[in-house]
Amino acid sequence: MRKASLALIILFGTLAISCKNATTESKTEEALYLTMEVQLSDRTLTTGYSAAISGVQTVEIRPQVSGMITDIRIEEGESVRKGQVLFVIDQTPYKAAYEIAVANVQSSEASLSTAQLIYDSNKELYEQKVVSEFDLMTAKNDLTEAKARLALCKAEEVNARNNLSYTEVRSPVNGVASMIPYRVGALVNSNISQPLVTVSDDSRVYAYFSMAENQMLDMIQQYGSLNAAIKQMPEVELIMSNGQSYEHKGKINAISGTISETTGSVSIRAMFNNRNHLLRNGGSGTIIIPSEKKNCIVIPKTATYELQDRVFVYKVVNGKASATEIKVASQDNGIEYIVTDGLLVGDIIVAEGAGLIKEGTPIKSRTEEDVE
Repeated sequence: MRKASLALIILFGTLAISCKNATTESKTEEALYLTMEVQLSDRTLTTGYSAAISGVQTVEIRPQVSGMITDIRIEEGESVRKGQVLFVIDQTPYKAAYEIAVANVQSSEASLSTAQLIYDSNKELYEQKVVSEFDLMTAKNDLTEAKARLALCKAEEVNARNNLSYTEVRSPVNGVASMIPYRVGALVNSNISQPLVTVSDDSRVYAYFSMAENQMLDMIQQYGSLNAAIKQMPEVELIMSNGQSYEHKGKINAISGTISETTGSVSIRAMFNNRNHLLRNGGSGTIIIPSEKKNCIVIPKTATYELQDRVFVYKVVNGKASATEIKVASQDNGIEYIVTDGLLVGDIIVAEGAGLIKEGTPIKSRTEEDVE
């Protein structure tokens, strides 16, 4: 009997201690989870896109005539002006061709003058019936031929003059010269594989980047139309390849009207002032686009957990955790979600450690202020 009584006493004591520990653990568990009341707030979200930088006008300079380079009048990387002579191609054969063309024009003018005199004379003689109609028509045809020959010679003169002028290769734009792959003595023509030089006008630069189709549709729906989006979108930021933010803000000024069948994306262009020439043609960076969200439900990501690509939170209902599926916006700031469906203003949710809670877990509401 004594042994049985002792066993009962030990059993009841163990149960009492276990219940006490369970109560203590439950209280401890309740104290670990922070809660928050769902409210409306404003957020500015940013999204980054890889971008390629190009001068507003980049021109490959190629020769329009064949010949040997006799002079290079710029240095690599030098700033050049529109109309400035960059290269000189051997002018000797083109000067000779021009002088021949000028002489041909003078000769044709003399022939035309003679033909005119003969025609005028034959016309008078024909009226006096001294010469036949055949002689008159022959003189007229000779005059017509002389006029045509003069027109041809003048065209050849213009062509020769142009070819001579093309021996001085000039810059069509203001900009900065690239490296030069050719040297004096190189034989060049209009079909060379590499341009003589590339001149880029980088007083302003374009940053080209691509946006997914669904993001573009969201943007159009937000602003009402593509043109409205271009006009109303806020200024964008450029993060340079060294990780630093470019000092000037840019503005999106063009969006492609078609979607790439290969990538399913839309090409977009932003323009930046570049008076200090810090950005260079061919560079790269990241475009940061801000997006203003007004009167939206924002919750921390720590308040959520995912299950089969669906996002859930725990509402506090009658003091217990109740799993609730929510819909979130595709864009976020990395630490918060914007909830589009599943929560209402005034709902109480577990704000931290949602992945550690089970359905029906007793929750004692506690805010961050209470913890502090």
